[in-house]
Amino acid sequence: MSSTVTPVTKEGPVTKDGPRRNGSGTGVRAGRPHTAWILPGVLFFAFFAVVPMVLAFCLSFTQWNGLGDPVPVGLANWRKLIDDPRLTQSLTVTVLLTVVSWAFQTVVSLLLGVWAAGRQRNRAILSAIFFVPFLLSSTAIALLFYALLDPNFGLIQGDTLGTTSGAFLAIVFVGGWQFIPFHTLLYQGGARQIPDVLYQAAAIDGAGRYRQFFSITLPQLRDTATMSSVLMIVGSLTYFETVLILTQGGPGTDTAILPYLMYEAGFRSYDFGYASAVATFLVVAATALSLLLVRLTGFGAMRSTREGM
Repeated sequence: MSSTVTPVTKEGPVTKDGPRRNGSGTGVRAGRPHTAWILPGVLFFAFFAVVPMVLAFCLSFTQWNGLGDPVPVGLANWRKLIDDPRLTQSLTVTVLLTVVSWAFQTVVSLLLGVWAAGRQRNRAILSAIFFVPFLLSSTAIALLFYALLDPNFGLIQGDTLGTTSGAFLAIVFVGGWQFIPFHTLLYQGGARQIPDVLYQAAAIDGAGRYRQFFSITLPQLRDTATMSSVLMIVGSLTYFETVLILTQGGPGTDTAILPYLMYEAGFRSYDFGYASAVATFLVVAATALSLLLVRLTGFGAMRSTREGM
């Protein structure tokens, strides 16, 4: 004779169709938060992100100097943007800065993150020290390095910021010095999620430390690298304080990236309509690159890379 035991929860008995309804006739759903919890986040994003982007897009079809009412001009600002020779140069500098910054930050943060995920002596203390630059503001960091690179009073001799290559590499290094700790933390968390059984099996098969890194660690950190790369690309496309304080787009216009071009149009020429067109173009480019990267890497599928999952 067989008997069936019906699980009982604090809400009542559970059947194969789910939890039974209580006396009031209301179904019980456990483990699923109410949609009202996302309301504050949605409102915050809409008010501080969506609304400004929509207003900037609308303003790009007007002529406005910051005073009075905007005057509609149709596609004049967009034609000016396409015909502006500074756009090609700024776009080239922006893409180059993005690629070099991504390569520099990815390599360093990946190696530091994998190292920080280990069990070395004083690892926790050193990891905390490495994270300190990320806690500082971009303006403070730019001012600090501007003083260090001053040709007359700085600790580093020579006019580093007076040459094209020196100014470009200074921007890359300063940006990396600030944001590498954050990406290191991402890689550290990803490396700690890799099952130890994979390394144990590889060691039994005779794989050395370098073979384990390239055959196990790197493939397991694919999704982490994709997320980190998206953040790096978006961050590199929106560099502004560092360029403004360190080089002011110089020498000449050799480091005048798109955000700096937008700043000059809006706050030096007081052409906020054209500046809005540059801003809209920058948002569209950053969004397209991010979506393309997610699509090509398959990150949107969010598949687990763990063995057996």
